[in-house]
Amino acid sequence: MEPKKVLVITYYWPPAGGPGVQRWLKFCTYLPEFGIKPTVYTPENPSYPIVDEALVKEVPVDLEILRHPIWEPYAIGKRVGKDATQTLSKGIIDEDPSLLKKFLLFVRGNFFIPDARKAWVKPSVKFLKRHLEENSYDTVVTTGPPHSVHLIGLQLQKELGIPWVADFRDPWTTIGYHKSLRLLPWNARKHKKLEAAVLQAADHILVTSPSTKKEFEEISKRPINVITNGYDRSNKPESQIDLDKSFSIAHIGSLLAKRNPEPLWKMLAYLCANDAAFKKDLKLVFAGVVAKEVKDSLRAHGLLEHAEFKGYVGHSEAIALQHQSQLLLLLEINSPETRAILPGKLFEYMMAKRPILALGPKGSDIKQLLEESGSGEFFNYDELTTDYLGAYLLKAYGAYKKQSLELEQQAIAKFDRKALSKQLAAVLKSETLARQSSS
Repeated sequence: MEPKKVLVITYYWPPAGGPGVQRWLKFCTYLPEFGIKPTVYTPENPSYPIVDEALVKEVPVDLEILRHPIWEPYAIGKRVGKDATQTLSKGIIDEDPSLLKKFLLFVRGNFFIPDARKAWVKPSVKFLKRHLEENSYDTVVTTGPPHSVHLIGLQLQKELGIPWVADFRDPWTTIGYHKSLRLLPWNARKHKKLEAAVLQAADHILVTSPSTKKEFEEISKRPINVITNGYDRSNKPESQIDLDKSFSIAHIGSLLAKRNPEPLWKMLAYLCANDAAFKKDLKLVFAGVVAKEVKDSLRAHGLLEHAEFKGYVGHSEAIALQHQSQLLLLLEINSPETRAILPGKLFEYMMAKRPILALGPKGSDIKQLLEESGSGEFFNYDELTTDYLGAYLLKAYGAYKKQSLELEQQAIAKFDRKALSKQLAAVLKSETLARQSSS
């Protein structure tokens, strides 16, 4: 049987770094095993906020990749304020941004709808329309953010009638940072209108969490499948990695100001002040961009001496850090808008088999996933008591001292990238898409 041909339209692709690139890099690696032949379309000259050249080696050698130029406003923004522009392009929004950052946020939010990559839509439609007319594909897949990528799929569907799957790695108008864009009322409505147009037109919708599915079901009657992010067993360290000698608590990835876990810093400071051994053993490891507000908070609580800031690290180093740390820290903004977020690193944390200490909003999908898999403990900010958090930390520290800080993990095989690719292949071969393709 001939494999089904799928055109994947994505902004993030190696050498882009960070979690956004991992999802479709892994899907494109494993889909051929399940009768799907992907082709990737991506920018020729993107302005990636994070670069990881090592990921280029993970791209399958036989994968066809199409590229087309993109114009982005960040090049102009760098002339106005390099640091501010790079910060915004990474998604780092300060708690109290400078006047320049406020101005750039206003421009980004109100003049570039739905996002700063919108100028890629028209030339991509023109380029891909010609390519699709000359080459046979069964389905087009768009993955966002940036959600302007979905507008490419929307237009191709309208003009060519090709079946289209819209993959949402994050929500659109309910994502946590959306309120920080300082949208004028009519532009906020424009975002909602575009979101609804995509959700109501796509032949199939993919999301990464149950809460996002529930949210989108209120807007669209189209089929919606939850296919979470995951971990890749092939990315495990080749050799055994020894655990840190210190009682290390590691956070891997960008740590934004609004994710700053003040109750945790306060409790760690209290334990350090009342337990000399705990103070001596504690180490806080941060791999990725850390907001100034977080560093200021650590300083205020006297924890800066325990902190190690590694900056951005490559994917392989990040995985090594996950395997050697005593505890892995997962933080989400305390807001209803973030309940649907299941960060990609959560699944790699699972693969590391180190206990996860998670803080987030009430009703977070993270809590259910951690409980089902036995991968860690979730603390709800709204009901968080220092006694509860302190008891957990002391219990973990006690186990660390006995060299018995381990997990009784279960049911994580379904989050393996190959297993998730099999789920995706079933969607791409579904009767709904097949009928659309033949009509």
